[in-house]
Amino acid sequence: MHIEPPNTRLASFKDFARHYLMIVLSILTALGLEAWIEHTNHAHAAATASAQIEAEIRQNLAEVDIDVQRDARQLQKLDKIRDTVIQDLKAHVPDDVAQQHILALTAGGFDLNLQFPTLRHEAWDVAVANQSASWIDRARMQRYATAYANTRDSLNMMHEDTAILMNGTGMVDTVADLATGAVQPRQFLHVVSQMRAMIDQTTQNLHILEKQLEAALPPADQGGTKAAAHG
Repeated sequence: MHIEPPNTRLASFKDFARHYLMIVLSILTALGLEAWIEHTNHAHAAATASAQIEAEIRQNLAEVDIDVQRDARQLQKLDKIRDTVIQDLKAHVPDDVAQQHILALTAGGFDLNLQFPTLRHEAWDVAVANQSASWIDRARMQRYATAYANTRDSLNMMHEDTAILMNGTGMVDTVADLATGAVQPRQFLHVVSQMRAMIDQTTQNLHILEKQLEAALPPADQGGTKAAAHG
């Protein structure tokens, strides 16, 4: 900041006071302008970061909804196969007949088809790294932080649940048996029930995550996002 000294002689206290007041006002004006510019820059950075974060959350929400619908279709398919095998076993249908029913139901393919959504976090990472996150409104920032923490925890939980429920060797053996046309109905029932439980648990976790992501968005945006996702 540069201040020009008076070019004229200060002949009285009144002149001195006037020039002193001008200097003080100039300094205060400069400081106020600098503070306003800094505030404007911070507000712009916060708005940009919020827009990017919310766009990323909407993208993640759409990915979760796609997986929920895919898992629902797979669950329906497994339910049909499992229910048929249960009915055959309850009716004491001969194994070779039950085997033919299983082979007919799995003729189009038989696999777990369990996929986890690819959830992005780059916008959040950038906002934290360049400190623009610190200029976002506290309540809004809390919603964002909660959403990303829940995303991380949900993915970890889904991987842990899968590890607990999965019997990879059993599924591989069953698929091999199907290829040879010599599957055992009761053993197959155990495997298909296990697969169904894995997908059902994953779907429940995704539904919870879906609600948590919706809660991170502005109230006016939640209804529209949900309607678009399920439209």
